[in-house]
Amino acid sequence: MTAPGKVYLVGAGPGDPGLLTLKGRDVLARAQCVLYDNLANTALLDYAAASAERLYVGKKRAEHTLSQEQICELLIERARRGLTVVRLKGGDPFIFGRGGEEAEALAEAGIPFEVVPGVTTPLGIAAYSGVPLTHREHTSIVTFVTGHNVEAIDWTKAGAADTLVIFMGLTNLAGITQAIVAGGRSAYTPAMAVRWSTYPKQKTVVGTLGDIAQKIEAAGLKPPVTIVAGEVVRLRDTLNWFEKLPLFGKRIVVTRAAGQARELSEKLSALGAEAIELPVISLVPPLDTKPLDEAIARLEHFDWILFTSVNGVRFFLDRLDLSSGDLRKLRGKLCAIGPATRRALEDLHLKVDLVPEEYVAESVADAFARLDMRGAKVLLPRAEAAREVLPEALRAMGAEVEVVSAYRNVIPPEAEAKVREMLAPDKPKPDWVTFTSGSTVENFVALAGASALAGLRCASIGPVTTAALRAHGIEPAVEAGKYTIDGLVTALTAYCAL
Repeated sequence: MTAPGKVYLVGAGPGDPGLLTLKGRDVLARAQCVLYDNLANTALLDYAAASAERLYVGKKRAEHTLSQEQICELLIERARRGLTVVRLKGGDPFIFGRGGEEAEALAEAGIPFEVVPGVTTPLGIAAYSGVPLTHREHTSIVTFVTGHNVEAIDWTKAGAADTLVIFMGLTNLAGITQAIVAGGRSAYTPAMAVRWSTYPKQKTVVGTLGDIAQKIEAAGLKPPVTIVAGEVVRLRDTLNWFEKLPLFGKRIVVTRAAGQARELSEKLSALGAEAIELPVISLVPPLDTKPLDEAIARLEHFDWILFTSVNGVRFFLDRLDLSSGDLRKLRGKLCAIGPATRRALEDLHLKVDLVPEEYVAESVADAFARLDMRGAKVLLPRAEAAREVLPEALRAMGAEVEVVSAYRNVIPPEAEAKVREMLAPDKPKPDWVTFTSGSTVENFVALAGASALAGLRCASIGPVTTAALRAHGIEPAVEAGKYTIDGLVTALTAYCAL
């Protein structure tokens, strides 16, 4: 008989993926099955292994995928197969998350379980809306209450708390606030409602107990919404840092390759944006690796090796690792376009001899023009079908240039469906689309057509990418002054500050 597996009841936090605990992340990485609910950010599923089973068991007020009893049965059934199961729950499992019921069912069935706490929604609201739930000068009592059943709560007692947090009370809010005021609380008590707390789409409505229900209705807020009432709400204007971030609420598309998108996405998210990863490019080895292999076999004969991207370094090293030699064969000097490419080489403890002032081929050519390149043997491992500006300029200086394809870019198989979904009429349009190379431009246009960018602001990483956009009749709203990811983020931020 198979020994039962173990179930982990994991708090996913209020929404921001960065608020998941380290233990929660580690448990997800070991999970063989993940049951996640409606309020758990699906980005957290990326921490689970690709082979892990992912089951949505979300419940909304009028739409239950499975009943609570069925969810418990599913947890028990998967654990009895011997699987490691994660029940990923929004907020904290034991704060109105029905984690107690699930733990009881597991205990009764003899299934080992563990509870991994999460940041509960009110704490996320407090941090991300600038309203501390406790404050020495304003409150020493906090009450959490659920608003499902108005008649089941003594609102005279609950409403007397210095700070009152109401979960799941939107539908019954008018009756709740009336009951609180009838119980003796001032109708002028500050109150606020927060939807999608800690997400870039966070929306906050501020009022008083007397008018918050009407203001929510006028703003069109829908569940999930949490309400906070108390004098601490007055601190929001002073302490609200999140909604004041320079890119707060902006929906920004990142078109970089899947393995490289995170760097840009994280920088945008840190500034309050919702980064939408839509890789339209995938980098793969060339169809014919023989030219690169032959160049690597003669590596010690080159005076210079030029790397024009981090990808060039990576794919060059992949082929070097498959050869009979190693980095000890390098005799020539090294040139890198841009700080990221330089870091990729320096991470190998290699010294970079030349970095141009600007990170484009023309600037590299200018840098070499100051040197005597007559008879110099130069190896240029780069993307297939790249521009000929650099090799032509070097040959004009008298250098012997060997250009080899280290990698090529293709459109990922899933990209077309993702682009179609993003541009669907029922989906909110993004505020920005970022392009980090001419290839991302060409691939996006091949998938959706240049007309798909009409009405959208485009951000370009530099002049080569801008030229690719203009070739399709698209004028970017911003171009990075420094042709790096940081430069692109800086240009976006400056534009949005205008």
